[in-house]
Amino acid sequence: MRDADLVVMGFVRGAFGVRGWVKVQADTQYADSLFDYPEWWLKKDGEWKPYTFTDGSAQPKGLVVKFDGVDDREIAAGMRGMQIAIARDQLPAAADDEYYWIDLIGLDVVNKEDIVLGKVAELMETGANDVLVVRGDTDERLIPFVSDYIVDVDLAAKRITVDWGLDF
Repeated sequence: MRDADLVVMGFVRGAFGVRGWVKVQADTQYADSLFDYPEWWLKKDGEWKPYTFTDGSAQPKGLVVKFDGVDDREIAAGMRGMQIAIARDQLPAAADDEYYWIDLIGLDVVNKEDIVLGKVAELMETGANDVLVVRGDTDERLIPFVSDYIVDVDLAAKRITVDWGLDF
């Protein structure tokens, strides 16, 4: 499976118990929504490998998950740090004016005067709203991802137009 065919949803934090369960940090709006997908892809040493999700529960600090074939603590402990992804074609289509973060990373960001501010390097969740981290050649800008500042998102053109001055 190629990176472009997958959407990273979190990572394995470590082993949980002695029967092969793992602790998972989910980077999703609702952590337990990962339980909707029977096949998860985990990355180790640059290679993606499919795992079948068999059971799980939400805990105060994340998820605990059982995969088929992972039956002891040693194997589970060896999974620590592995990225977790879901195949992009298994995810629901984003609603109008909603985007998967992975689709925004790497887009050019320009202001209404058509001045390039940089590229989206990452997004942050602040509690109030999501924030674009835009990196230019010499600077970094944090732009709230809200309608007051986001004029247009054109995924086909790989471009986000913002109402944002150079002095911000």
